[in-house]
Amino acid sequence: MPHPMPNTSTALPGFCGQAITEQQLMLIRGIATRYSNLSRTELAATACELLEWLRPNGQPKTVECREFFEKLEQQQQIVLPPQRKKRAKRIAVAIAPVEQQEQTPVHAGLDQLQPIQLQRVTTAEQRKLWRSLVEQHHYLGHKIPFGAHLRYFVQSEQGIIGCLQYSSPAWRLQARDSWIGWTDSQRQNQLQHVICNSRFLILPWVRVQNLASHALAQAARQVVVDWQEHFGITPWLLETLVDSQRFQGACYRAANWILVGDTTGRGRNDRHHQRHGAAPKSVWLYPLHRHCRDRLHQGV
Repeated sequence: MPHPMPNTSTALPGFCGQAITEQQLMLIRGIATRYSNLSRTELAATACELLEWLRPNGQPKTVECREFFEKLEQQQQIVLPPQRKKRAKRIAVAIAPVEQQEQTPVHAGLDQLQPIQLQRVTTAEQRKLWRSLVEQHHYLGHKIPFGAHLRYFVQSEQGIIGCLQYSSPAWRLQARDSWIGWTDSQRQNQLQHVICNSRFLILPWVRVQNLASHALAQAARQVVVDWQEHFGITPWLLETLVDSQRFQGACYRAANWILVGDTTGRGRNDRHHQRHGAAPKSVWLYPLHRHCRDRLHQGV
């Protein structure tokens, strides 16, 4: 695989906020040339191992690295193998039907459902069920999340009554960044301590007053423990985006989240600024520490 002619007129992208060196770029080019028979994901995993681009728990940053490689390819810095077709099983898993007995109507007071617990999704069968419920009953459906993520079922003695997902945050979010008041350098260094509540679903046959805010409050405590255990990072701030044309965010307000503004409507993947105002959402934050802004500034 020949090397492309590098585009020297465009600044190199950074990896997770950090500039890369010429030596690192040469190594990446060598990997892409030497292992051209590998998939893009396999190349990214190889580079993470050699460059020690790892999470605090020792796992490689493969998802972020693959996206970084594709930016380099856009700049004609490297040549990557053609993208392989996605496996059909991902679609099949996402839309797997849920058995009818799980849709028994639940109409009760919050006290009658106690104890309400969160169960982390860990097994293949649990993942299949979680994806199925979210695909069928969440207006955004199921999508493979970007970067690190954890998923939960909300459960009571009545069975599963809801689903939650926490994942890597938006790289830039103006309303959030203004509320924190951090510099670009601080954001690059501390963004890993922010996590996003990227899916929240109370199943449509469950009608229980105050259940949503109760589940959010319980999840805010649980995810701190689990994120630290699973990824080796302590979260200091939660974020979420609410489609204000569909929802008012009442359950987030009741769970003491803070409304800090609106997005531009572009979305994570609008790199060429073509979708301003297309689907603006309200930005809600939940501090997990009383000095979270100081910690996000200073990293302590």
